[in-house]
Amino acid sequence: MPNTLQAYRGSLLHFLADPAFSAQSHVWHEDGLLIVADGKVQAAGDYATLHAALPPGTELHDYSGKLLMPGFIDTHVHYPQTDMIASPAEGLLPWLETYTFPTERQFEDPSHAAGVADFFLDELLRCGTTTAMVYCTVHPQSVDAFFAASEQRGLRMVAGKVMMDRNCPDFLRDTAESSARDTEALIQRWHKRGRALYAITPRFAPTSTEAQLQLAGELASSYPDTYIQTHVSENEAECAWVRELFPNSRSYIDVYDSYGMLRPRAMYGHCIWLNERDRARMAETQSAAAICPTSNLFLGSGLFDFERADQAGVLLSLATDVGGGTSFSMLQTMNEAYKVARLKGSYLPALRMFYLATLGAARSMQLEGTIGNFAVGAEADFIVLDPQATPLLQRRTARGVSLEELLFALALLGDDRAVAATYSAGRQVHARVMT
Repeated sequence: MPNTLQAYRGSLLHFLADPAFSAQSHVWHEDGLLIVADGKVQAAGDYATLHAALPPGTELHDYSGKLLMPGFIDTHVHYPQTDMIASPAEGLLPWLETYTFPTERQFEDPSHAAGVADFFLDELLRCGTTTAMVYCTVHPQSVDAFFAASEQRGLRMVAGKVMMDRNCPDFLRDTAESSARDTEALIQRWHKRGRALYAITPRFAPTSTEAQLQLAGELASSYPDTYIQTHVSENEAECAWVRELFPNSRSYIDVYDSYGMLRPRAMYGHCIWLNERDRARMAETQSAAAICPTSNLFLGSGLFDFERADQAGVLLSLATDVGGGTSFSMLQTMNEAYKVARLKGSYLPALRMFYLATLGAARSMQLEGTIGNFAVGAEADFIVLDPQATPLLQRRTARGVSLEELLFALALLGDDRAVAATYSAGRQVHARVMT
């Protein structure tokens, strides 16, 4: 039989635990080797040790001087909003009305949806993101277009049709019954087909009636290995609106809890304006928070409180939230997350930021062992980061004296240019074009 082994040499980093809570959080080999077979990790460790045991004829890809690590995982992003990124507005709600809803209307056209899905996925890969939790539009064909494009590239992706039956334009409104029917059909068509996973996706509580939320919760119960994704406590005006719409609920997150939507594999975008009971309830149910710093700063929504979330034990990850977010790059997202933490009186070491964008996200999604690190048998989704990608990065990293300084420079100074290559299931899906 032909030799299917592929070996990749370079500095190697991956995580075993959260650096905030473990002194043995990561594995670092300055001269490392990653061995891949049939799209999965076979070994990851010291080059001198592993290279000697490679079978003769094994192809070796030499990335010496660069950093190999698991691909980034973006836990909250809207592919239909690609074309309206960086649109000006005074806040979340007017931004939705002026830009988001008219843009999403175009996804009724399957060819338009397919074109945007292609660009969106290529942009993720260019930025080193190999897995994302993705919002489509209210149109089922937007989901079909996204998963078809993802399947063509062999990617591990999570996505779902937005459910929205009130407080939105008529041209984007479904009904409680039609949204549940369409969602179930999409689950049966796409969930666990290849590397696709489905997320039940009520947009956010104000755009769903109680009947729709009830049916969404019933679907989540009927299909417990699916995901749930929605927004919560992003903006103070939004929170006030929820109190008016759901006067009998204890809090915004309690609205979802009352319909059975707090559970493992539930991902809540933003989570800024939570109280202690909300955070405790998220931790109890293993519901996760997707932290969206570029979006929160852009829309003036608020600053995520890392310290209180950690005290409660909430599962955390980082997310771009394009198009409220202003970059597809998880490195740029780390840049802003660091500043948000500082403004709230916390400090995010670079190791923790890279953890949150890899294994932390995989744990939040209940996918540890499948993606997020280089455990033996994990899917070989990985990236190659170049510390010399720009003159400034090259100059700064040449003066670094530690792994923390190297990672901090990549997070604060890096962007898509720092991603030399992206691999999905052991296959190269992006290579930086040098100019």
